[in-house]
Amino acid sequence: MTDRRRELPSVDRLLRDPAIAELLRHAPRNAVVAAAREVVHRARTRRAGPPPDWGEAVREQLQDIATRSLRPVLNATGVVLHTNLGRAPLAPAALAAIAEVAAGYSSLEYDLHAGTRGHRADHCRTLLAELTGAEDGLAVNNAAGALVVALNAVAAGRRVLISRGELIEIGGSFRIPDIMAKSGAVLAEVGTTNRTHLGDYEAAIADAAAILTVHRSNFEQRGFVASPRSAELAALAGRHGIPYLVDVGSGLLADLAPHGLEGEPRVTEAVAAGASLVLFSGDKLLGGPQAGCIVGTRTWVAAVRSNPFARALRADKLTLAALEATLAVYRDPDRALSEIPVLAMLTTPADVLAARAQALAAACPAALAPRLLPGHSAVGGGAFPEAPLPTTLVALDPGTLGAHGLALRLRLGEPALVVRVEDGQVVLDPRTLPPERASDVARALAAALQDP
Repeated sequence: MTDRRRELPSVDRLLRDPAIAELLRHAPRNAVVAAAREVVHRARTRRAGPPPDWGEAVREQLQDIATRSLRPVLNATGVVLHTNLGRAPLAPAALAAIAEVAAGYSSLEYDLHAGTRGHRADHCRTLLAELTGAEDGLAVNNAAGALVVALNAVAAGRRVLISRGELIEIGGSFRIPDIMAKSGAVLAEVGTTNRTHLGDYEAAIADAAAILTVHRSNFEQRGFVASPRSAELAALAGRHGIPYLVDVGSGLLADLAPHGLEGEPRVTEAVAAGASLVLFSGDKLLGGPQAGCIVGTRTWVAAVRSNPFARALRADKLTLAALEATLAVYRDPDRALSEIPVLAMLTTPADVLAARAQALAAACPAALAPRLLPGHSAVGGGAFPEAPLPTTLVALDPGTLGAHGLALRLRLGEPALVVRVEDGQVVLDPRTLPPERASDVARALAAALQDP
Protein backbone atom coordinates (compact mmCIF):
# COMPACT_ATOMS: atom_id res chain seq x y z
CA MET A 1 0.00 0.00 0.00
CA THR A 2 1.34 3.45 -0.93
CA ASP A 3 1.93 5.82 1.96
CA ARG A 4 -0.08 8.96 1.14
CA ARG A 5 2.44 11.04 3.04
CA ARG A 6 4.84 10.67 0.11
CA GLU A 7 2.51 12.90 -1.92
CA LEU A 8 2.48 15.84 0.48
CA PRO A 9 2.99 19.24 -1.16
CA SER A 10 5.86 21.56 -0.34
CA VAL A 11 5.19 24.78 1.57
CA ASP A 12 5.99 26.81 -1.57
CA ARG A 13 3.39 24.89 -3.52
CA LEU A 14 0.81 25.41 -0.79
CA LEU A 15 1.40 29.15 -0.82
CA ARG A 16 0.33 29.17 -4.47
CA ASP A 17 -2.99 27.56 -3.64
CA PRO A 18 -5.71 30.22 -4.28
CA ALA A 19 -7.30 29.80 -0.86
CA ILE A 20 -3.96 30.16 0.93
CA ALA A 21 -2.83 32.96 -1.36
CA GLU A 22 -5.97 34.80 -0.26
CA LEU A 23 -4.81 34.49 3.36
CA LEU A 24 -1.62 36.33 2.42
CA ARG A 25 -3.68 39.39 1.57
CA HIS A 26 -4.87 39.74 5.15
CA ALA A 27 -2.18 38.16 7.32
CA PRO A 28 1.60 38.57 7.64
CA ARG A 29 3.48 36.29 5.25
CA ASN A 30 5.65 34.81 8.01
CA ALA A 31 2.53 33.80 9.95
CA VAL A 32 0.94 32.12 6.91
CA VAL A 33 4.20 30.31 6.13
CA ALA A 34 4.46 29.10 9.73
CA ALA A 35 0.87 27.85 9.61
CA ALA A 36 1.48 26.02 6.32
CA ARG A 37 4.63 24.38 7.65
CA GLU A 38 2.81 23.17 10.75
CA VAL A 39 -0.05 21.69 8.69
CA VAL A 40 2.40 19.85 6.43
CA HIS A 41 4.35 18.63 9.46
CA ARG A 42 1.20 17.25 11.07
CA ALA A 43 0.19 15.48 7.87
CA ARG A 44 3.66 13.95 7.59
CA THR A 45 3.75 12.67 11.18
CA ARG A 46 0.25 11.15 11.20
CA ARG A 47 -0.96 8.04 9.40
CA ALA A 48 -4.15 9.88 8.54
CA GLY A 49 -2.30 11.67 5.76
CA PRO A 50 -3.19 15.07 4.31
CA PRO A 51 -6.23 17.08 5.45
CA PRO A 52 -9.31 17.03 3.21
CA ASP A 53 -8.92 20.77 2.53
CA TRP A 54 -5.44 22.29 2.70
CA GLY A 55 -6.73 25.84 2.59
CA GLU A 56 -9.12 25.30 5.50
CA ALA A 57 -6.43 23.50 7.51
CA VAL A 58 -3.97 26.36 7.05
CA ARG A 59 -6.65 28.92 7.88
CA GLU A 60 -7.48 27.13 11.14
CA GLN A 61 -3.80 26.84 12.05
CA LEU A 62 -3.30 30.53 11.28
CA GLN A 63 -6.16 31.33 13.64
CA ASP A 64 -4.51 29.25 16.36
CA ILE A 65 -1.23 31.11 15.86
CA ALA A 66 -2.99 34.45 16.17
CA THR A 67 -4.60 33.42 19.48
CA ARG A 68 -2.64 34.02 22.67
CA SER A 69 -1.55 30.75 24.23
CA LEU A 70 -1.66 32.20 27.76
CA ARG A 71 -5.33 32.99 28.27
CA PRO A 72 -7.50 33.75 31.28
CA VAL A 73 -9.81 30.91 32.28
CA LEU A 74 -12.73 30.44 34.62
CA ASN A 75 -11.92 27.75 37.18
CA ALA A 76 -14.98 25.65 38.04
CA THR A 77 -12.98 22.68 39.34
CA GLY A 78 -13.07 23.67 42.99
CA VAL A 79 -9.28 23.24 43.25
CA VAL A 80 -8.23 26.53 44.82
CA LEU A 81 -4.47 26.34 44.21
CA HIS A 82 -4.69 24.72 40.77
CA THR A 83 -1.08 24.50 39.59
CA ASN A 84 -2.07 24.03 35.94
CA LEU A 85 -4.28 27.12 36.09
CA GLY A 86 -1.68 29.43 37.62
CA ARG A 87 -2.19 28.79 41.35
CA ALA A 88 -3.10 31.84 43.41
CA PRO A 89 -5.17 34.65 41.86
CA LEU A 90 -3.82 37.98 43.03
CA ALA A 91 -5.43 40.41 45.44
CA PRO A 92 -6.66 43.78 44.13
CA ALA A 93 -3.78 45.51 45.93
CA ALA A 94 -1.26 43.31 44.11
CA LEU A 95 -2.90 43.93 40.74
CA ALA A 96 -2.83 47.67 41.33
CA ALA A 97 0.85 47.54 42.32
CA ILE A 98 1.74 45.63 39.16
CA ALA A 99 -0.12 48.11 36.99
CA GLU A 100 1.62 51.09 38.61
CA VAL A 101 5.10 49.62 38.33
CA ALA A 102 4.65 48.18 34.85
CA ALA A 103 3.32 51.40 33.34
CA GLY A 104 6.58 53.29 33.66
CA TYR A 105 9.89 53.44 35.48
CA SER A 106 10.32 52.39 39.09
CA SER A 107 12.74 52.45 42.01
CA LEU A 108 13.68 48.81 41.40
CA GLU A 109 17.39 49.36 42.02
CA TYR A 110 17.48 53.03 42.87
CA ASP A 111 17.66 54.61 46.32
CA LEU A 112 15.39 57.66 46.11
CA HIS A 113 16.76 59.10 49.38
CA ALA A 114 20.43 58.89 48.44
CA GLY A 115 20.01 59.34 44.70
CA THR A 116 22.30 56.38 44.11
CA ARG A 117 22.02 52.77 43.05
CA GLY A 118 19.89 50.66 45.38
CA HIS A 119 19.19 46.94 45.77
CA ARG A 120 16.10 45.12 44.54
CA ALA A 121 16.46 42.67 47.43
CA ASP A 122 15.45 45.48 49.82
CA HIS A 123 11.87 45.81 48.57
CA CYS A 124 10.25 42.91 50.45
CA ARG A 125 12.77 42.23 53.19
CA THR A 126 11.17 44.44 55.86
CA LEU A 127 7.71 42.99 55.38
CA LEU A 128 8.97 39.42 55.22
CA ALA A 129 10.80 39.89 58.51
CA GLU A 130 7.98 41.77 60.18
CA LEU A 131 5.24 39.29 59.32
CA THR A 132 7.21 36.14 60.11
CA GLY A 133 9.13 37.27 63.18
CA ALA A 134 12.45 36.69 61.42
CA GLU A 135 15.45 38.99 61.46
CA ASP A 136 15.72 39.29 57.67
CA GLY A 137 14.10 38.22 54.44
CA LEU A 138 14.78 37.73 50.74
CA ALA A 139 12.61 36.95 47.72
CA VAL A 140 13.79 35.05 44.63
CA ASN A 141 11.85 33.89 41.59
CA ASN A 142 10.42 30.58 42.88
CA ALA A 143 10.49 28.18 45.80
CA ALA A 144 12.72 25.61 44.10
CA GLY A 145 15.19 28.40 43.43
CA ALA A 146 15.02 29.42 47.08
CA LEU A 147 16.06 25.92 48.14
CA VAL A 148 18.86 25.76 45.55
CA VAL A 149 20.40 29.09 46.50
CA ALA A 150 20.06 28.48 50.23
CA LEU A 151 21.74 25.08 50.08
CA ASN A 152 24.47 26.34 47.78
CA ALA A 153 25.14 29.27 50.09
CA VAL A 154 25.44 27.24 53.29
CA ALA A 155 26.54 23.76 52.20
CA ALA A 156 28.11 23.57 48.72
CA GLY A 157 30.29 20.45 48.58
CA ARG A 158 29.32 19.43 52.12
CA ARG A 159 26.87 17.06 53.77
CA VAL A 160 23.31 18.10 54.60
CA LEU A 161 21.29 15.87 56.92
CA ILE A 162 17.71 15.08 55.92
CA SER A 163 15.27 12.39 57.00
CA ARG A 164 14.61 9.60 54.51
CA GLY A 165 10.92 10.27 55.02
CA GLU A 166 11.34 13.77 53.55
CA LEU A 167 13.02 12.79 50.26
CA ILE A 168 9.81 13.58 48.48
CA GLU A 169 8.65 14.18 44.92
CA ILE A 170 5.90 16.69 44.29
CA GLY A 171 4.29 18.03 41.11
CA GLY A 172 6.29 18.43 37.90
CA SER A 173 8.82 15.72 38.94
CA PHE A 174 10.28 18.07 41.57
CA ARG A 175 12.45 15.76 43.68
CA ILE A 176 14.31 16.87 46.78
CA PRO A 177 17.38 14.66 46.07
CA ASP A 178 17.69 16.17 42.58
CA ILE A 179 17.41 19.72 43.90
CA MET A 180 20.04 19.03 46.54
CA ALA A 181 22.41 17.57 43.97
CA LYS A 182 22.03 20.59 41.68
CA SER A 183 22.68 22.92 44.60
CA GLY A 184 26.07 21.31 45.21
CA ALA A 185 25.10 20.01 48.63
CA VAL A 186 25.84 16.38 49.49
CA LEU A 187 22.75 14.42 50.53
CA ALA A 188 23.10 12.58 53.85
CA GLU A 189 20.06 10.47 54.71
CA VAL A 190 19.17 9.77 58.31
CA GLY A 191 16.48 7.65 59.93
CA THR A 192 13.93 5.58 58.06
CA THR A 193 10.98 6.34 55.81
CA ASN A 194 8.44 6.39 58.62
CA ARG A 195 10.46 7.04 61.79
CA THR A 196 13.40 9.39 62.30
CA HIS A 197 14.64 10.30 65.78
CA LEU A 198 16.83 13.07 67.13
CA GLY A 199 19.50 10.47 67.80
CA ASP A 200 19.68 9.68 64.09
CA TYR A 201 20.72 13.26 63.42
CA GLU A 202 23.14 13.29 66.34
CA ALA A 203 24.84 10.13 65.08
CA ALA A 204 25.43 11.63 61.64
CA ILE A 205 26.18 15.26 62.45
CA ALA A 206 29.99 15.04 62.39
CA ASP A 207 31.26 17.14 59.45
CA ALA A 208 27.70 18.05 58.42
CA ALA A 209 27.19 21.56 57.05
CA ALA A 210 23.45 21.86 57.75
CA ILE A 211 20.26 20.11 58.76
CA LEU A 212 17.29 20.32 56.39
CA THR A 213 13.62 19.63 57.10
CA VAL A 214 11.16 19.50 54.20
CA HIS A 215 7.40 19.55 54.66
CA ARG A 216 5.75 16.54 53.04
CA SER A 217 3.48 18.16 50.49
CA ASN A 218 0.65 16.30 48.74
CA PHE A 219 0.45 13.47 51.28
CA GLU A 220 0.37 12.64 54.97
CA GLN A 221 2.13 9.96 57.02
CA ARG A 222 -0.01 8.28 59.65
CA GLY A 223 0.32 5.40 62.05
CA PHE A 224 3.74 4.23 63.26
CA VAL A 225 5.63 7.43 62.44
CA ALA A 226 7.97 9.77 64.31
CA SER A 227 9.95 12.95 63.63
CA PRO A 228 11.90 15.26 65.95
CA ARG A 229 10.36 18.62 66.75
CA SER A 230 11.77 21.58 64.85
CA ALA A 231 12.95 23.19 68.10
CA GLU A 232 15.00 20.09 68.88
CA LEU A 233 16.69 20.13 65.48
CA ALA A 234 17.33 23.87 65.72
CA ALA A 235 18.98 23.38 69.11
CA LEU A 236 21.09 20.49 67.78
CA ALA A 237 22.23 22.54 64.80
CA GLY A 238 23.00 25.48 67.08
CA ARG A 239 25.18 23.36 69.36
CA HIS A 240 27.27 22.35 66.37
CA GLY A 241 27.39 25.83 64.82
CA ILE A 242 25.55 24.88 61.62
CA PRO A 243 22.31 26.25 60.16
CA TYR A 244 18.93 24.54 60.36
CA LEU A 245 16.87 24.97 57.18
CA VAL A 246 13.11 24.36 57.02
CA ASP A 247 11.19 24.23 53.75
CA VAL A 248 7.59 24.73 54.88
CA GLY A 249 6.23 24.63 51.33
CA SER A 250 3.04 26.62 50.94
CA GLY A 251 3.86 29.81 52.82
CA LEU A 252 0.95 29.84 55.25
CA LEU A 253 0.89 33.06 57.27
CA ALA A 254 -2.78 33.22 58.22
CA ASP A 255 -4.33 31.16 61.00
CA LEU A 256 -6.89 28.97 59.25
CA ALA A 257 -7.58 26.65 62.19
CA PRO A 258 -10.82 28.50 63.09
CA HIS A 259 -12.03 27.55 59.61
CA GLY A 260 -11.30 23.85 60.03
CA LEU A 261 -7.97 23.84 58.19
CA GLU A 262 -5.22 22.40 60.38
CA GLY A 263 -1.98 20.49 59.94
CA GLU A 264 -0.17 22.74 57.48
CA PRO A 265 3.00 24.31 58.93
CA ARG A 266 2.95 28.07 59.38
CA VAL A 267 6.00 30.14 58.56
CA THR A 268 5.92 31.88 61.92
CA GLU A 269 6.04 28.55 63.77
CA ALA A 270 9.25 27.50 61.99
CA VAL A 271 10.85 30.86 62.71
CA ALA A 272 9.80 30.71 66.37
CA ALA A 273 11.25 27.20 66.65
CA GLY A 274 14.68 28.62 65.90
CA ALA A 275 15.21 27.74 62.24
CA SER A 276 18.13 29.57 60.65
CA LEU A 277 16.42 29.77 57.26
CA VAL A 278 12.75 29.16 56.43
CA LEU A 279 11.77 28.74 52.78
CA PHE A 280 8.30 28.95 51.22
CA SER A 281 6.31 29.69 48.07
CA GLY A 282 4.73 33.02 47.24
CA ASP A 283 1.91 31.75 45.02
CA LYS A 284 0.33 29.11 47.22
CA LEU A 285 -1.28 29.74 50.61
CA LEU A 286 0.43 33.11 50.83
CA GLY A 287 -1.79 34.14 47.92
CA GLY A 288 0.80 36.19 46.03
CA PRO A 289 2.81 35.88 42.81
CA GLN A 290 5.22 33.09 41.96
CA ALA A 291 8.20 33.67 44.22
CA GLY A 292 10.52 31.89 46.59
CA CYS A 293 10.64 33.53 50.01
CA ILE A 294 13.56 33.08 52.42
CA VAL A 295 13.42 34.35 55.98
CA GLY A 296 15.66 33.73 58.97
CA THR A 297 18.59 35.01 60.93
CA ARG A 298 20.44 38.04 59.63
CA THR A 299 23.72 36.17 59.20
CA TRP A 300 22.38 33.31 57.15
CA VAL A 301 20.03 35.41 54.99
CA ALA A 302 23.00 37.65 54.22
CA ALA A 303 24.98 34.59 53.12
CA VAL A 304 22.18 33.65 50.74
CA ARG A 305 21.79 37.21 49.45
CA SER A 306 25.49 37.38 48.53
CA ASN A 307 25.48 34.02 46.74
CA PRO A 308 25.86 34.25 42.92
CA PHE A 309 22.75 32.12 42.46
CA ALA A 310 20.73 34.88 44.14
CA ARG A 311 21.28 37.05 41.07
CA ALA A 312 20.55 34.22 38.65
CA LEU A 313 17.28 33.54 40.49
CA ARG A 314 16.33 37.12 41.32
CA ALA A 315 12.70 38.21 41.10
CA ASP A 316 11.62 40.78 38.51
CA LYS A 317 9.99 44.13 39.28
CA LEU A 318 6.41 42.91 38.71
CA THR A 319 6.88 39.98 41.08
CA LEU A 320 8.36 42.22 43.75
CA ALA A 321 5.57 44.76 43.35
CA ALA A 322 2.87 42.10 43.70
CA LEU A 323 4.60 40.33 46.58
CA GLU A 324 5.18 43.53 48.54
CA ALA A 325 1.55 44.58 48.09
CA THR A 326 0.29 41.12 49.11
CA LEU A 327 2.44 41.05 52.21
CA ALA A 328 1.24 44.52 53.20
CA VAL A 329 -2.35 43.25 53.28
CA TYR A 330 -1.32 40.74 55.98
CA ARG A 331 -0.69 43.56 58.42
CA ASP A 332 -4.46 43.41 59.00
CA PRO A 333 -5.37 39.69 59.39
CA ASP A 334 -9.08 40.27 58.85
CA ARG A 335 -8.38 42.21 55.68
CA ALA A 336 -6.13 39.39 54.46
CA LEU A 337 -8.90 36.83 54.87
CA SER A 338 -11.33 38.91 52.86
CA GLU A 339 -9.09 40.46 50.19
CA ILE A 340 -6.58 37.73 49.33
CA PRO A 341 -8.56 35.49 46.96
CA VAL A 342 -7.03 32.19 48.09
CA LEU A 343 -7.85 32.85 51.72
CA ALA A 344 -11.33 34.13 50.87
CA MET A 345 -12.09 31.00 48.84
CA LEU A 346 -10.80 28.65 51.53
CA THR A 347 -12.83 30.32 54.27
CA THR A 348 -16.13 30.81 52.41
CA PRO A 349 -18.94 29.41 54.63
CA ALA A 350 -20.93 26.40 53.44
CA ASP A 351 -24.22 28.31 53.36
CA VAL A 352 -22.70 31.01 51.14
CA LEU A 353 -21.43 28.34 48.74
CA ALA A 354 -24.88 26.74 48.68
CA ALA A 355 -26.46 30.07 47.76
CA ARG A 356 -23.89 30.64 45.03
CA ALA A 357 -24.51 27.16 43.64
CA GLN A 358 -28.25 27.80 43.54
CA ALA A 359 -27.74 31.08 41.68
CA LEU A 360 -25.30 29.41 39.30
CA ALA A 361 -27.72 26.57 38.58
CA ALA A 362 -30.50 29.06 37.86
CA ALA A 363 -28.26 30.78 35.30
CA CYS A 364 -27.36 27.54 33.48
CA PRO A 365 -29.22 26.58 30.26
CA ALA A 366 -32.25 24.41 31.05
CA ALA A 367 -31.12 21.89 28.41
CA LEU A 368 -28.30 20.86 30.76
CA ALA A 369 -30.77 19.94 33.53
CA PRO A 370 -28.75 21.57 36.31
CA ARG A 371 -29.10 20.09 39.78
CA LEU A 372 -27.38 20.62 43.11
CA LEU A 373 -25.23 17.97 44.79
CA PRO A 374 -23.17 17.90 47.99
CA GLY A 375 -19.46 17.57 47.31
CA HIS A 376 -15.95 18.62 48.25
CA SER A 377 -13.44 21.15 46.97
CA ALA A 378 -9.66 20.76 47.23
CA VAL A 379 -7.00 23.17 48.44
CA GLY A 380 -4.47 22.04 45.83
CA GLY A 381 -0.85 23.04 45.47
CA GLY A 382 0.23 20.29 47.86
CA ALA A 383 -1.36 22.09 50.82
CA PHE A 384 -3.78 20.49 53.30
CA PRO A 385 -3.92 17.27 51.23
CA GLU A 386 -6.55 15.63 53.43
CA ALA A 387 -8.53 18.73 54.39
CA PRO A 388 -12.30 18.39 54.02
CA LEU A 389 -13.75 21.34 52.13
CA PRO A 390 -17.51 20.75 51.87
CA THR A 391 -19.22 22.54 49.03
CA THR A 392 -22.37 22.46 46.92
CA LEU A 393 -21.82 21.38 43.32
CA VAL A 394 -23.85 22.11 40.21
CA ALA A 395 -24.12 18.91 38.14
CA LEU A 396 -24.99 19.19 34.44
CA ASP A 397 -26.31 16.53 32.05
CA PRO A 398 -24.17 16.83 28.88
CA GLY A 399 -26.65 14.98 26.67
CA THR A 400 -25.41 13.63 23.34
CA LEU A 401 -22.19 15.63 23.58
CA GLY A 402 -21.00 13.47 26.45
CA ALA A 403 -19.27 14.86 29.51
CA HIS A 404 -15.81 14.97 27.95
CA GLY A 405 -17.17 16.46 24.72
CA LEU A 406 -18.92 19.27 26.57
CA ALA A 407 -15.86 19.84 28.76
CA LEU A 408 -13.71 20.19 25.63
CA ARG A 409 -16.05 22.75 24.10
CA LEU A 410 -16.06 24.72 27.33
CA ARG A 411 -12.26 24.75 27.50
CA LEU A 412 -12.03 26.03 23.93
CA GLY A 413 -14.77 28.62 24.32
CA GLU A 414 -14.67 32.29 25.12
CA PRO A 415 -14.37 32.66 28.01
CA ALA A 416 -12.56 29.38 28.57
CA LEU A 417 -14.25 27.40 31.33
CA VAL A 418 -12.45 24.49 33.03
CA VAL A 419 -14.78 22.02 34.76
CA ARG A 420 -14.76 18.67 36.54
CA VAL A 421 -16.07 15.49 34.93
CA GLU A 422 -17.54 12.99 37.38
CA ASP A 423 -19.80 9.99 36.80
CA GLY A 424 -20.65 11.06 33.26
CA GLN A 425 -21.62 14.56 34.35
CA VAL A 426 -20.04 17.97 34.03
CA VAL A 427 -19.67 19.46 37.50
CA LEU A 428 -19.20 23.09 38.53
CA ASP A 429 -17.88 24.08 41.96
CA PRO A 430 -18.80 27.66 42.95
CA ARG A 431 -15.92 27.90 45.44
CA THR A 432 -13.43 28.85 42.71
CA LEU A 433 -15.86 30.85 40.57
CA PRO A 434 -16.21 34.53 41.45
CA PRO A 435 -19.96 35.09 41.98
CA GLU A 436 -19.90 38.08 39.65
CA ARG A 437 -18.84 35.76 36.80
CA ALA A 438 -22.02 33.60 36.91
CA SER A 439 -23.35 35.28 33.76
CA ASP A 440 -20.07 34.53 31.97
CA VAL A 441 -20.37 30.87 32.97
CA ALA A 442 -23.92 30.77 31.63
CA ARG A 443 -22.78 32.37 28.38
CA ALA A 444 -19.98 29.82 27.99
CA LEU A 445 -22.38 26.95 28.58
CA ALA A 446 -24.92 28.30 26.08
CA ALA A 447 -22.22 28.76 23.44
CA ALA A 448 -20.95 25.21 23.99
CA LEU A 449 -24.42 23.81 23.23
CA GLN A 450 -24.58 25.47 19.84
CA ASP A 451 -23.66 23.48 16.74
CA PRO A 452 -20.07 24.26 15.68
